[in-house]
Amino acid sequence: MNNSAELFVALQRILPKHFLSRLIARAAESKQPWLKNMLISRAIKTFNINIQEAASDNLDDYKNFNAFFTRALKPGVRPIDTSKSSITSPADGAISQAGPITKNRILQAKGIDYSVSRLLGDSSQAEFYQDGSFATIYLSPKDYHRVHMPAAGKLVSSRYIPGELFSVNDKTAQALPGLFARNERLVCEFESAELGRFSLVFVGAMLVAGIETQWSGFEHPGPGAVRETDHSGDSLTFAKGDEIGRFKFGSTVILLFPQQSIDWGQKIEPYAVVQMGEEIAQMSSK
Repeated sequence: MNNSAELFVALQRILPKHFLSRLIARAAESKQPWLKNMLISRAIKTFNINIQEAASDNLDDYKNFNAFFTRALKPGVRPIDTSKSSITSPADGAISQAGPITKNRILQAKGIDYSVSRLLGDSSQAEFYQDGSFATIYLSPKDYHRVHMPAAGKLVSSRYIPGELFSVNDKTAQALPGLFARNERLVCEFESAELGRFSLVFVGAMLVAGIETQWSGFEHPGPGAVRETDHSGDSLTFAKGDEIGRFKFGSTVILLFPQQSIDWGQKIEPYAVVQMGEEIAQMSSK
């Protein structure tokens, strides 16, 4: 761990991360035209956001900064791979890590791994992914922030787990063990005819003003008890590429697949850039 990474993590430890996130959330929800347009303009310039891909490039069309940050894209700019056997990226971003799940552990960064049981908040669910595969996708502030299905499936359960709000960028990932299992997160498990069960985990981060899903809306953040929901009796079935949720700032999505269910493509390696809808893996023929 280098000195700058140590200092960056040490600073985060003492910062009131939940308070800062709530404060930013208030500004991001403001409908004052001068404030929200200033925030949007600065974000576009600072993060080099490609506004030409957005469904609207008129700042007045966005009621607040969060509406811009979770903006829709123009039809066709993120085509969904149509191959029946493909697994597609659920989001725009960069691959942090991807590969096998070994002895209930996921690789976070070089020399650092963490527990699948802790990530999911359920040891019996974690056993299902023993010797399976995972991919961690980091969404930076410049990225499209809606999350889509990597494969067709039915939502069977969700689990909101309160936690910290550390940054999830590469510097923190390389310096803070168990980062993704410490942060606030929403675990979503799906049933797929081709894959069996697979999980998609929304991981919150510092300044993330919230996670929203298609089935429950805004997931209220903050400390408290784990919230579990059984969706097996609900009709929540999604096609590959369907939108299932969104982040209100940069964050991370983690995919978990069972043993011998998928084969990663050659592109899936650390720091590889991916876009929502492109193929990242193939279903295994077994």
